[in-house]
Amino acid sequence: AATSSDEEDDSDSSTKPIRSEKKKNPASLFQTGGDPPKEKKSKKKVPPKGAESEEETPETLQKNSNKKGKAKKSKKKEERPPSPVIEVDNLEEFVLQPAPQGVTVKCRVTRDKKGMDRGLYPTYYLHLDNDKKVFLLAGRKRKKSKTSNYLISIDPTDLSRGGENFIGKLRSNLMGTRFTVFDNGANPDRANADWSNVRQELSAVVYETNVLGFKGPRKMTVIIPGMNADCERVPIRPRNDNDGLLMRWQNRNMDNVIELHNKAPVWNDETQSYVLNFHGRVTHASVKNFQIVHSSDPDYIVMQFGRVADDAFTMDYNYPLCAVQAFAIALSSFDGKLACE
Repeated sequence: AATSSDEEDDSDSSTKPIRSEKKKNPASLFQTGGDPPKEKKSKKKVPPKGAESEEETPETLQKNSNKKGKAKKSKKKEERPPSPVIEVDNLEEFVLQPAPQGVTVKCRVTRDKKGMDRGLYPTYYLHLDNDKKVFLLAGRKRKKSKTSNYLISIDPTDLSRGGENFIGKLRSNLMGTRFTVFDNGANPDRANADWSNVRQELSAVVYETNVLGFKGPRKMTVIIPGMNADCERVPIRPRNDNDGLLMRWQNRNMDNVIELHNKAPVWNDETQSYVLNFHGRVTHASVKNFQIVHSSDPDYIVMQFGRVADDAFTMDYNYPLCAVQAFAIALSSFDGKLACE
């Protein structure tokens, strides 16, 4: 059973539909002004063809049945609604560009624990959750790194730092409670004179430490760059460690920065567990299941992630996130530091 204090805590049922009741345009939540990127960017964002709109069919709005029983008035064994065909013409471009507005990009994360390292350094793969199962990204924890450090690649077989398929990385602090996501730009120490090749920070994740090992729903804060008037990400290129997303957030210097949180699960007396409504996309209770929202519109799900099998998870994201941001946020939730468990 998934009780409040077990690993298995936020399952999926109850609460209300995913969409906001025609409130404000969600895009306005993320606009911060910011200078339009000075870099090239001549290519316009191409919305993936055939991508799914936010409109949910009545079936997907039902409460989702949950392994531990419960699920009043839920249809038996509801199928997970997959994503329709999304064309990915240029993989590198696709994984870094924001999801088109009004479209939920539905993906699947699989964890591969095979190999010599006996599960210490599993590889994670991200695919579109549709018939074609298009590969998007792979991630793996680096060995010999003082802190947790995950490389993210657009090639499932090449997870090297120097390879041309390297697209980003996720790095944690020593405690394993704060993470920063970078793209594949250069370290500030090796910057061009005009700073144009320096890496951008794409997001940061903060896990609230649990006092005295109390096990309950995790609390996450996600910090991302804001969007400019053209709906493009404002580049955040810190010149040193005191200027990154985490420091700006800590100092409440929130210009061009957006703060998001995980949606708090609701305690359910019947199942004696914390529950969230994942609309058929999550079938197993897990402490890793989460939904990320903006406090001004908690019905607009920016991202959701949850377990569907022992080593399989669904990951869905909406504007303004891109695949690299969402995948890195998901990878941070796998990191096994005690403070987050």
